[in-house]
Amino acid sequence: MHDLLKKYFGYDNFLPLQEKIIASVLKRRDALVIMPTGGGKSLCYQLPALRFNGLTLVISPLIALMKDQVDALKSNGIATAFINSTLSYAEVRRIRAQAQQGDLSILYIAPERLALPSFQNFLGTLKVSLVAIDEAHCISEWGHDFRPDYRNLISLRHSLSRTPIIALTATATERVRQDIVTQLGLNEPQIFIASFDRANLNYTVRPKRNTFDALLKLLEKYRGESSIIYCFSRKDTELVAANLSDEGFNALPYHAGLDADVRSQTQEKFIRDEVSIIVATIAFGMGIDKSDIRLIVHCDLPKSIEGYYQETGRAGRDGLPSDCVLFYSYGDKIKQDFFINQIEDKTERQNAQEKLAQIIAYCKSQACRRKYLLEYFGQNWEKENCRGCDICLATKETFDATIIAQKVLSAVIRTGERFGTGHISQVLRGANIKRIRELGHNKLSVYGIVDDFTDDDLKETTGLLIDKGLLFQKGREYPILGITEAGRSFLKNREQLTLTRRKRDEETPASSRTVLNYDRALFEELRRLRSRIASERNVPPYIIFSDATLQQMAYYIPQSRDSLSRISGVGAVKLEQLGDAFLPIIRNYAHMHNLAERNIPFHRRDKSRNVRRNGSTYDLTKQLVQQGLSIAEVAKQRGLSKGTITSHIERLIQAGDDLDIRSLMPSTERFEKIKTAIQNSDSTALSPVKEHLGDTYTYDEIRLVRAFLQHRVCKNS
Repeated sequence: MHDLLKKYFGYDNFLPLQEKIIASVLKRRDALVIMPTGGGKSLCYQLPALRFNGLTLVISPLIALMKDQVDALKSNGIATAFINSTLSYAEVRRIRAQAQQGDLSILYIAPERLALPSFQNFLGTLKVSLVAIDEAHCISEWGHDFRPDYRNLISLRHSLSRTPIIALTATATERVRQDIVTQLGLNEPQIFIASFDRANLNYTVRPKRNTFDALLKLLEKYRGESSIIYCFSRKDTELVAANLSDEGFNALPYHAGLDADVRSQTQEKFIRDEVSIIVATIAFGMGIDKSDIRLIVHCDLPKSIEGYYQETGRAGRDGLPSDCVLFYSYGDKIKQDFFINQIEDKTERQNAQEKLAQIIAYCKSQACRRKYLLEYFGQNWEKENCRGCDICLATKETFDATIIAQKVLSAVIRTGERFGTGHISQVLRGANIKRIRELGHNKLSVYGIVDDFTDDDLKETTGLLIDKGLLFQKGREYPILGITEAGRSFLKNREQLTLTRRKRDEETPASSRTVLNYDRALFEELRRLRSRIASERNVPPYIIFSDATLQQMAYYIPQSRDSLSRISGVGAVKLEQLGDAFLPIIRNYAHMHNLAERNIPFHRRDKSRNVRRNGSTYDLTKQLVQQGLSIAEVAKQRGLSKGTITSHIERLIQAGDDLDIRSLMPSTERFEKIKTAIQNSDSTALSPVKEHLGDTYTYDEIRLVRAFLQHRVCKNS
């Protein structure tokens, strides 16, 4: 599996839990995988698909994401296709034929297809080795994105009763996990829960003051890089996008009210780096697999912790440091309340109110943001400082809180312990509003006794008093403040109190995490090359190589194919297709700036792989080929993929082995066409040959013919 991981995906090691999940899938066990966005969920079914003889069927609700994932897998040399509403009948029929003939390893479909009897009949003609259900939380009414079409998925358990099912999601509470298992009919599944910690993300909550000016500062930090800004209303997305454009930023709005073609074009421009900023409602992002989004901003309050976690999870999927900033004000809660109160179903309305209360608690908390998020999903966080949120990174100051605490606690008591933080702040600051006058709170002794704390300062202090155990909150929809026994004792005994708060008027701190000190000018040259190649291939740039991969190139300065192959993200197929394009750029830059190649460390897995390559694995493949076995038979006997066996044969011939592979050649007609395409190509790379021949020819087939021709030349010479 490590050989396949390096060959097709270019990685030397698995991410946490991936290896265990893949081992379980290969044992044909049902599984439920809870893994954060960017944690590598897709690989947990994509890699086993290369080992199974049959088809891996992937259910995904996101049409745009399907296309991106299929493009990415194809660029890695994996036979993949999708069927959804964007295809014509002729295209669907062609893909169905490919699946029936065994020419596909992975087929993506939308969940609504399963309701069609004709599609059910089609599934009956396939050898399905694995079913993968992405965004599995959509099947649960307790999840944050319930989709009725997902209830049709139980039919897969009935029609493919012996086929293992792997359900995957980034966000699921314990209640949702249990619901997924029940609704999908999973059979004693192994449940894998990865850490919800996205270590490269920096979480910040800021008060909603001068929001647009603050937004400009954030975007200036990431000028030219990809950002998503979420707003509550369609009108706000258009207004903010227009204002950003006036300030010289490349921004476009996105919301459900726009024409479908406009939405599609906007999304396409974003994933192809033609526009760097999208200002959107939450309608945007579910279908985005872009790995290099550096900034996520919420200008308004999200509806739930699950939604917020998923939306922020779109940042930094390449593992590089990225920022997630939320602007909060109490007015946002009032806007959300209005829409929640329109929900007729009582249970659904209470669920929405509970989720809103949880996201408000996140915003108001004076404790570590990361700790709050992780513990919401049931993961303990013991570290005192996460070094990646505004609370932990801020400069702290202690202050004598005795007097202000007495005033806040007294105001809670004088108003009858029946009001929330906002009202208590208004009373203390002497707000002259109708509600306070109607309640007679303007006649209380605590009315207007605070003039040295702003509304935000008072709310922060109230939060600190709650954390200290002097106050408590009760009620979900409209939480009110009450005073604890410790709070009463504090007032009665006139105790002293010192609290710790963030230093006032401090800018949002940057994450303390470090990245490679790569050559930025070379990185930009490589990005421009990546954009040109992506445009030629009609795919998003990140499908060519991620920013993280380019940064490694710009740091290690690899100047040979062997060195380039050791860069994370450069697999065998991409090395073959793209090495001849990227290496000259790196070599020329190194020559002009007198740069030497840095030593690229072998990872532990690389070393073991080198040992195997020098040992029996190549010899065993050679022996089986000499016995007259086909590629498929050798792969089955070795427990490897056909692509790996082809790679062995190619390496054996390159090393000078006199290996007769005439029996492995395609039909005479196909052989001659491939031979002609290779001889007519001006490049040693395979990609121009593949493009000339079309999708009906595979890279492995071309590599075998090329190896045969090389072997014949060597023998003749």
